[in-house]
Amino acid sequence: MPDQNPMQAGNTARDVILLLKDIERRSGESRTNLPQQEEAHSLWDGILFSVVGTAVVALLSEVKEILNLPSALTRVPGAKSWMLGIANIRGNLLPVIDLQLFLGGKPVAIGKRSRVLVIDHSGVRVGLLVGGVQGIRHFQQDQQVASPPLTGKLPEFCRSAFRNADEIWPVFDMGVLSDNQEFQVAAV
Repeated sequence: MPDQNPMQAGNTARDVILLLKDIERRSGESRTNLPQQEEAHSLWDGILFSVVGTAVVALLSEVKEILNLPSALTRVPGAKSWMLGIANIRGNLLPVIDLQLFLGGKPVAIGKRSRVLVIDHSGVRVGLLVGGVQGIRHFQQDQQVASPPLTGKLPEFCRSAFRNADEIWPVFDMGVLSDNQEFQVAAV
């Protein structure tokens, strides 16, 4: 039956149905030889950068863009020292903050590796100046651990971490930062 053309004259609807059932049976037999789908492990992707002497990761989806430090920043009169100014990025105004200075550290040393991490959380769009970005890191969810002891203001923004072999990277929560009352008020 499988060698017959179902469109040949003389085939009845019953013949076509039998042919289709035969095809279904054979495809079911072939399915048992296919590789089994493995359960996908939940991945966490983050951007690795350093702030106040500590390497931290931020959730990749929280960082909308990574920029070089804009050449022109317009200072904002009456702003706190960590508010570096406003940059025009492709026609959009972007406040730029020295993240390290905000966290109580020394100002970021501006250099070739300096970058601005653009975040947009709950309507708060801002650029965070950091000394450099070391790359992207991928973790399994089961690698998440409690944050190690940190100094200064970092514990407020790093409540968990990821362990990979003998290294631990605190997770810097951009949502907690943008919701922070002090961060929202840049005026003196």
